[in-house]
Amino acid sequence: MLLVAVAAAVSASLASCSIPIADLPAIGVPADAPARPKDPGSFPAVHDMPPDRSEPALARDDQARIETELEAARDRQARAAAAANAADAPKSSARPNNGNR
Repeated sequence: MLLVAVAAAVSASLASCSIPIADLPAIGVPADAPARPKDPGSFPAVHDMPPDRSEPALARDDQARIETELEAARDRQARAAAAANAADAPKSSARPNNGNR
């Protein structure tokens, strides 16, 4: 009896793969849905690269200037952060106060 139940379950699962379930009238698309296109369409061309630029995005001088400005901004921020951290640090005394005199 168990063998019959397993065989029925396997055959039902294989039969469900043989037809597109979305096209069944009770399960599939609603009656007022637009018809599906005949061909599914092509995949987007993800590996097609655009042609090389005729001129570079940045001239070498502009790129060097921007890199210098970014390095200067980074250094200013590092100095400002170090100064803020030093100002927020607690002042330590030469000898700890244990409450004993």
